[in-house]
Amino acid sequence: MPTARYANHRKLLLLGALPIAGFAAWGLAHLAALAGAIEGHPYDMSAAWMASFLLLWWVPLAWFERPIRAPRERRAELDALTVTVQIPVYNEDPEALRACLRSVLAQSRPVDRVRVVNDGSADKATGAPIHYDDVRREFEAAAARLGVETTWDRTENRGKRFAQMHVLAHDDADIFMTLDSDSVLDRHAVREGLQPFADPRVQSVAGHVLVLNRTATLLTRLTCVLYLPFTRGLRSAQSVLRRVTINSGTLAFYRAAVVRRCAGAYENEHFRGRPMQMNDDSMLTFYALLAGDTVHQPSSMVFTLVPERFGHYANQQLRWMRGTTVRHLWWLRYMPLTGVVFWATVAEYLHLLLAVAIPVVLLADPVCRGHLGEFSMAAGQVGLAMCYLMALRLFTVERSDEPLRARLLMFALAPVASLWRLVVLRPLYLYALVTCWRINQWGTRGSVEVALTATGAAEPARV
Repeated sequence: MPTARYANHRKLLLLGALPIAGFAAWGLAHLAALAGAIEGHPYDMSAAWMASFLLLWWVPLAWFERPIRAPRERRAELDALTVTVQIPVYNEDPEALRACLRSVLAQSRPVDRVRVVNDGSADKATGAPIHYDDVRREFEAAAARLGVETTWDRTENRGKRFAQMHVLAHDDADIFMTLDSDSVLDRHAVREGLQPFADPRVQSVAGHVLVLNRTATLLTRLTCVLYLPFTRGLRSAQSVLRRVTINSGTLAFYRAAVVRRCAGAYENEHFRGRPMQMNDDSMLTFYALLAGDTVHQPSSMVFTLVPERFGHYANQQLRWMRGTTVRHLWWLRYMPLTGVVFWATVAEYLHLLLAVAIPVVLLADPVCRGHLGEFSMAAGQVGLAMCYLMALRLFTVERSDEPLRARLLMFALAPVASLWRLVVLRPLYLYALVTCWRINQWGTRGSVEVALTATGAAEPARV
């Protein structure tokens, strides 16, 4: 399995960021001047362009994120915390599940309990139940040798939230850790993830998600870059403000009291009369936000399997986008009007509105159409600079299975990811926005979608 280290090469990032930011500022100034100086145009569009740029507030703020370190005098308290790991399983590849469980037991800071819940996994073709007997026997024997308490339950298929709360509602641990069954922890993930809890105001900690099967297909390579704006961009900026809105269910830590208090309501959420099982991670983070601070720990890392086929990828994205749209309504309704979360949500929709409205105005107005080439050139320049500014975050993590030349190549091809967002993800998001009530349970996995052995990720990494 690969390992990772949060390096945060400050000088390298700063040297790259300064000229890129300057290039973006020059392009924006040119764009605003052009928009405000077209003769015969009835209105000044420079304000709209400037507003659209400023609504990307999180891009520069993300650069201030650093791993959170507990004061030396509080570390004994962290060591004394009881940590329960909950792993819901549904139609998972046995090898991926085996690797996941092994990584939990191999932690430098041991966990106290592991609760596995098989949510009615069954063979799609025959309907026969899947029990993972070999994986279970191996895991329970290894856990017993280490003195880690384990439970392994099988329930009827009711969805991920019911699988989680089946054991967490009555567990008396101090910290609950959620982990997806297709994900593998870095050796120090638990140790690092507990550091922020030295501050009693912190209620949840988001882990840092990396792609495990990064070399499997062109899509998985692209996903490594596509993850950046959220995993090392928006979430990092929110963490600086201590207002992370969505922890990845892949790896997250919660004060157990927060989760226990929401038992009953959490697994029975409905939207427009339909049960809401997806976006479990954003709902748990929402409860944590109501209780206190929520942060991201960039040094607590987990490797996860991502879709290798477009159909699986599109279904996953739709599920995430629809769930996030529903969660936006909760933030706007329940978050304080004077708080960061409320206004960041408003800003997101303003940015989306401007991203649609500006091109419509340029194409609809005959005067603007005459300058379309100039607008496109300046806007493309700004977009390119912002794309590379975010892609610099690739160099904050050093992976044992990713040589420097691979990161340099991904950085060079970062504009391809931006084009993908514009051509594929933006239309998909608009579709998800107007069909957000089409929700189901797990959403993507009627059968095993990604097998660990098929990706080659199970082979030992060479450092």
